[in-house]
Amino acid sequence: MNFLRNRLVVLGLVLLATLLLYLLLPSIRQGSMEPSLDAQRMGLMATPPPQLPTINVTIRTGQLPGDPPLFFREALPVDGAGRQILPRLQVVLLHGQAFTSKTWEELGTMALLAANGYQALAMDLPGYGKSPDSEALKTDQNRVDLLSRFMESLGVRTAVLVSPSMSGHYSIPFLMKNTAQLQGFIPIAPVGTRSYTAQQYQNIQIPTLIVFGALDTNLGAQSHKNLIQLPHHSVLKLEGARHACYMDKPREFHQGLIDFLGKLK
Repeated sequence: MNFLRNRLVVLGLVLLATLLLYLLLPSIRQGSMEPSLDAQRMGLMATPPPQLPTINVTIRTGQLPGDPPLFFREALPVDGAGRQILPRLQVVLLHGQAFTSKTWEELGTMALLAANGYQALAMDLPGYGKSPDSEALKTDQNRVDLLSRFMESLGVRTAVLVSPSMSGHYSIPFLMKNTAQLQGFIPIAPVGTRSYTAQQYQNIQIPTLIVFGALDTNLGAQSHKNLIQLPHHSVLKLEGARHACYMDKPREFHQGLIDFLGKLK
């Protein structure tokens, strides 16, 4: 009887241990997976999206005399310690109809450029911001001359020209007539691209980054169709962005901008 009782006790303990193991197995498995999940999270955090610089960049303002006088903002390039350095490139920023040069300051574009070693110059186009309108800008050549005057007055030898929307009235004729003053071109869904032939576009040898928002099915799509005739172009299509795509997706725009500038010589 004692032998039988002992065997029953042992059998009961084995059954109890099996039941406990069955109940605890899911939590043991989950616990063994947690380190790999943490590693995945750490891997995602190891490559964060680009951030705006923490360096204190000074934005100065000025006004060039002439007809019309031109208000501008400037950010000079600095190193990691905030000391002024010689510019890698000079970037001229135009603006769209609903904006001014202040847009580029508030968006952080000017500070970002300066922190990456570029001189940033943003102007108020005539009739916008602090630049008065003028009757002397009725032709494409007048507008080309105005951009040339702006660059030459500020010591810009060859610029990378950033041109959204309405400013295409200035930048596209300038691209066609004064390519010697450009080192790169960044059109952002500009107007005026339908006024030129395929041959005229193909004659332009300037490196170009074509930027537009995926939701901009009007001017964005139209300008993209025309500008891809430029022989040395790349395209930055910002998903989920409207016409002012750099405002909707500033982080992605800034990343594309810095990547493009880094490839220029």
